[in-house]
Amino acid sequence: MAFKINISEKSGKTYKLEVEENILNDKKLHDKIQGNILNPDLEGYELEITGASDKSGFTAMEGVAGIGLKKVLLGYGKGMKKRPKKEGKKEYSNKTPKGLRLRKTVRGEVISSAIVQINLKVLKEGSKKLEEIFKTKEASKEGEAPAQVTQEEKPAEAPKQEEVKK
Repeated sequence: MAFKINISEKSGKTYKLEVEENILNDKKLHDKIQGNILNPDLEGYELEITGASDKSGFTAMEGVAGIGLKKVLLGYGKGMKKRPKKEGKKEYSNKTPKGLRLRKTVRGEVISSAIVQINLKVLKEGSKKLEEIFKTKEASKEGEAPAQVTQEEKPAEAPKQEEVKK
């Protein structure tokens, strides 16, 4: 099964990539990998695995050993975003609820064939910019030169003439 890989820069821009091989199997969260493992165009890039999730949406969690699903007692944060029942539908402040802990299902921190999506962040940039690499990939898929972003001008509407009643 193919991995869907999201590579994010410090600027906040994210690039998507699909890799067929299971080249990231047996890597853990927060491991560093070389970019040329994923794609030869990413020569010189150093990437860090920041997160992953499986086909059902269960997130891989640091500190949970293995590759399987486990039920873990979690406080408010990663893997648990549920609001307490006493809060109801009203809007509440950004404070985390005190004492709220629930048992949730999460996946282990080791990447396996059950993982579908992997999130990476750039630690060290290569010679080419990511924007250049991924624009040329999109253009080669479509079979044409990279499209330039232009603003389309809307034609001015002709003024409506009022009908004169006789």
